[in-house]
Amino acid sequence: MWNVIVSYFPKWDVWLQAVMGLCVPYGVSLALSKNKQPNQEKSAQEGGVVAQPSDFTGNLQADITLIQNKFNHQSDVSLRTFCLGKTSQQAAVFFISSISDKKLIETHILKSLMGELPQIEGGADAAKPPYSKPFILQHALTVSKVKEADTLGEVASELMLGNTVLLIDQCPGALILSTRKEITRNIQEPPSEALVRGPRLGFNESIDENTALLRQHGKNENLVIARISVGKRVKRELLLTYIADIANPSLVREVQARIGRLNLDDILESGYIEQLMEDNFLSPFPQVQSTERVDRVLGALLEGRVALIMDGTPFALIVPVTFNMLLQSPEDYYDRWIPGTLLRILRYFAAFISLFGPSLYISFISFHQGLIPTKLALSIAQSRAGVPFPSLIEVLIMEVSLEILREAGLRLPKPIGQTIGIVGGLVIGEAAVQAGIVSPIMIIVVAITAISSFAIPQYNAGIALRMLRFAAMIFAAIFGLYGLVLFFLAICSHLAKLKSFGTPYLSPAAPYRFRDWKDFLVRGPLRRMNRRPKMLNVQNQIRHKQQEE
Repeated sequence: MWNVIVSYFPKWDVWLQAVMGLCVPYGVSLALSKNKQPNQEKSAQEGGVVAQPSDFTGNLQADITLIQNKFNHQSDVSLRTFCLGKTSQQAAVFFISSISDKKLIETHILKSLMGELPQIEGGADAAKPPYSKPFILQHALTVSKVKEADTLGEVASELMLGNTVLLIDQCPGALILSTRKEITRNIQEPPSEALVRGPRLGFNESIDENTALLRQHGKNENLVIARISVGKRVKRELLLTYIADIANPSLVREVQARIGRLNLDDILESGYIEQLMEDNFLSPFPQVQSTERVDRVLGALLEGRVALIMDGTPFALIVPVTFNMLLQSPEDYYDRWIPGTLLRILRYFAAFISLFGPSLYISFISFHQGLIPTKLALSIAQSRAGVPFPSLIEVLIMEVSLEILREAGLRLPKPIGQTIGIVGGLVIGEAAVQAGIVSPIMIIVVAITAISSFAIPQYNAGIALRMLRFAAMIFAAIFGLYGLVLFFLAICSHLAKLKSFGTPYLSPAAPYRFRDWKDFLVRGPLRRMNRRPKMLNVQNQIRHKQQEE
């Protein structure tokens, strides 16, 4: 019983022993002292008193056997033993031949260590190894990045990244040498975000090249690029990027906290991070923006946002995101403000048609024929004379067929996919009309809806609207225009409550911020857009001082 009390109140053990010293048996006093030991050990470890023993003792043969047993079935793990300089002191390197730079290993590691090494001052001592790790680090190795490792798990993780492990006889611990070989592709224009006017640069799968692109095109001493390791079994590097004197520190800390809560064996693509970091995983709307464009990332950083770039994928993540960002294109800022504004308004109209086009057709045909002009109503009635299905079934047949064609076109090889998408749509649409399954006006409505969905710059935002389109069609088939109004209010209510890393999703519309409307429905003149978005609560609100006219 006393053990239970002490375990819940660990700070009362001294007081209990003083007051109950005459009553508490010896066994309880011993239990109190045992409960105190783990706390003392923990405090000693936190204070640096207790050192973690190394798995590598300095016995070269034993250390080599330890690593070989760890990678017993890995055929591409290579071992090379040799002697340091002209001495008999042995050393060994482990590397994975498929992902390590062999030329770098041969030139800057093996050649440097096996050649003539500098003499140790004071001569060789028989009680000490001829060469120590500090001496090798300072006088022999010509590799740019070197660090020490003491545990087998750390060594195994570094080997899997393509680095080389150096073991030296009579020197405990291991040295990790940066010899990673990058397998990359050429920098090219992002295929998912093509522009008429603008930079043709896009990220690729190499995290080092992506870092170089950011540094090259975002020349700013306050640009912070922090590397974070993610993944439990398979370690991958993640870049946390922001501008230190602009971004809100609380936003940076929130992003770091959510990254720290990632708990997966392997994060294959940045989409994993996007799904695990979003505020509401049940919402159909994306709460993290993905992009391949360097200029879009730099523009977001200059607004005070945070970007995440992961090794192995060209898609960077931008947080926080608002709904209007999903309908914006970098080209809006490269052209004059009047054409940019017209194109942006056109995208909002296209998004409305993509979401409500078929449902408006269903509601007018099924419930509100009186709202249709007489001549148009007679034309629609004549075209639907031989159609055996109600309007909902008619729309569902064409919409599902179109979605299947769209998906098939994406999965097929590129030259064939485009042909299948265009020809398949024409053939199926014409055949359906000739067979009397659907009406010609229905083909027009579905075609306009599909074209409108292609005008949305963000692919995942288009998917969200396509999914909600089917729900809107069901509401329209049951309640008509009243159902559409209810559905629209439900969507608005959901969006008003939705947040992305603490930022309202509908901002600057709700909450209303008139100053931020310069970059909302209207893309204002650049000389008037001299402040950063207020919704981000950045440290420096001023973009540039207004020019005197």
